[in-house]
Order: sequence, then structure tokens, then C-alpha cells
Amino acid sequence: MARPGVQVVAGGGDSARLQAELHRKAVGVAGILSIGIAGALAPGLRPGDWVVDGEPAWAARLEAALPGARRGGIVGQDRMAADSAEKAALHWATGALAVDMESHVAARVAGRYGLPFAAARVISDGADQSLPPAARVGMRPDGGMDLPAVLLSLVRNPLQLPALIRTGWEAERAFRALLRGHDRLGPGLAGPG
Repeated sequence: MARPGVQVVAGGGDSARLQAELHRKAVGVAGILSIGIAGALAPGLRPGDWVVDGEPAWAARLEAALPGARRGGIVGQDRMAADSAEKAALHWATGALAVDMESHVAARVAGRYGLPFAAARVISDGADQSLPPAARVGMRPDGGMDLPAVLLSLVRNPLQLPALIRTGWEAERAFRALLRGHDRLGPGLAGPG
């Protein structure tokens, strides 16, 4: 999703690598936007829904450009929030609408360099959904899918297949919404003022 004037850094759940790469690219940029998928913490958010957060003017532009987007907190953590009970506890403790594994790192780097920060995240799994074990082990550090790990998990527990199929369909819906949103944001991704 690279565009002229926009530098892309893939997170993939490896916070140390993401932080190092963001530090390397932060000098001379106008701001940092964390865009990708997230898990819902708030009831009612469904796969394909957008949540935006961050610097108020930038978040307002993102919200206006992304139909149906909700503005609210996005909590970040270094591991996947894969269980519905954990999501409920995070929502209760923080009031955040969504959880991801990259935005907190990007916000920290933006703060260090005094850069505007915003996050635009598409929900990939509802607050009431727990991800099956195969989905929990299926992400490589570069964000790609670790197919051997997924298959091994399925061999160990084939009864998770229906939940894994549901998770795949929901992720596909989220990625399609992400691509549509990327197009709607325009060349500068509704960047900082």
C-alpha cells in the first residue's frame, strides 16, 4: 500500500522490529499513521468496521473519510488478545474500542520525535469472538501467515476447523475494508494538517 511520499512499515506483531524500523524512518516525516486490523473490545463492532484514534484533527479527517468509522481508544499490547474474556476485561479496564499489536509502538515513536500520530484500524474479530488456537499461532513476525504452524495446530485439534474458517472469512472482510479505506484516504492518507 505504498504511495509517493508515504513510507510503509509492516508490524506483524514483532514490536522490537517495528520500533527499530519506525525509529529508522521517523526523521523528516510529517506524522505516523498506524493502519491495519484490530480486535474489537466494544460490543457491537463487527469485522469490517473502522475505529480511529489519535491527534484530534487527524482523527477527525480519518473519521470523515471512512464511512461508519467510530472514534475511540485503541489499546495496544505486544501479544494477541485472542480470548473474548480478555477482550471484555481490556474494554472494562481501558474503555478502548479496539486492541492491536502495533499502534502503541507507533504512538511511542511518534511521541519521541514530536510527530502527530493517528491510528485507523479495521475490526477483524468481534469482542464476543475467541480466536481458535490455529489462528493464534498463524502469524509470522513479518505479518504473513505461518501455514505449517496452522496445519500442525489443526492436526492436533481438528475440531477447531469451523472456528478457523469463520476467522478466515472475518479476516478477509477486514482486509477488504482496509483496502477500500486505503483508497478513500487518498494519496496522503488524510495526513497531518
